[in-house]
Amino acid sequence: MKIKSLLGFFLIWVVLLGFYGCKGGGEKPSKPSKFINGAGASFPYILYANWANEYYKLTGVKINYQSIGSGGGIRQIIEKTVDFGATDKPLTPKEVEENKLIQFPTVIGGVVPVVNIPDIKEKSLVLDGKTLCYIFLGKIKKFNDPEIKKLNPDLVLPDKEILVVYRADGSGTTAIFTHYLSQVCTEWKKEVGTGTSVSWKTGVGAKGNEGVSNYVKKTPYTIGYIEYAYALQNKLSMVSLKNASGAVVAPSEESFKEAAKSADLDPKKHFYAWITNAPGEKAWPITGLTYILLSKDKEEVNKEVVKFFEWAFKQGDAIAVRLAYVPLPEEIKTKIYKYWEENRVKP
Repeated sequence: MKIKSLLGFFLIWVVLLGFYGCKGGGEKPSKPSKFINGAGASFPYILYANWANEYYKLTGVKINYQSIGSGGGIRQIIEKTVDFGATDKPLTPKEVEENKLIQFPTVIGGVVPVVNIPDIKEKSLVLDGKTLCYIFLGKIKKFNDPEIKKLNPDLVLPDKEILVVYRADGSGTTAIFTHYLSQVCTEWKKEVGTGTSVSWKTGVGAKGNEGVSNYVKKTPYTIGYIEYAYALQNKLSMVSLKNASGAVVAPSEESFKEAAKSADLDPKKHFYAWITNAPGEKAWPITGLTYILLSKDKEEVNKEVVKFFEWAFKQGDAIAVRLAYVPLPEEIKTKIYKYWEENRVKP
């Protein structure tokens, strides 16, 4: 009995020593990291994830960003359930002010139609705005339709039904894509219109740029639309398009930059701008900006969010270029810094 008592006493002593040793002796626990929570557009998700990883290494601040689509990002920042929202569909100045928000762009990118046509392998399909519109309206049903053949005289196109794949969630990528179609196709403007969510006339839905990419990659004779970085990452065949100048252009950083030259980014309008169907012989016609939204009611949190994006603007351009996004010009960044100061969020 004495041996058991001694053993019991010894075990209690070891446990207590370990407990108090952890609390008071040895290495001090590291200071807990700050967390910043954001949600929204899948368009910039790849970039934000990479920026966040580098920023955490330098500062210990964790950026938790959920790719839920622009519609979700707008909704959650208005409801104040996140520290920042992200959207590829810019809010109008009236919407920004009515909801007591702050809005600024972060990067430029392109939305690209992608196809899976095994018959033509690595060759690029060429379309124009009207033909692309008629495919997504369900009026052009086969890949060997005369209108598509006319644009691709050197391709032997298959007698196969086209399966359209669209975004099932509220999406800024959809907003950019449908804004373009509304500009180049009167039928689209009348029958469907522009928005983060629209009533599609044909096809199947998939969630996020990730979902559309995976569906097209796995399913022959499909066409979808995704952000350029996702097309590169998934090695999907990208469609070339006739632009507003009548030139056939391929999606690229250079063609996105050319389109962005037309952007009128005015801080007084909270940088509201569309750059689809831009002029310029080398301009990609489905180019867009992606935006961050902050709630004016979260002044201290906003300063932490802005610290992250200020670092990204100053240190993250190389990462953006590597991932096939186009950094904002320095003159636009300067306007954004001043806008932050005027809205009392600059750290």
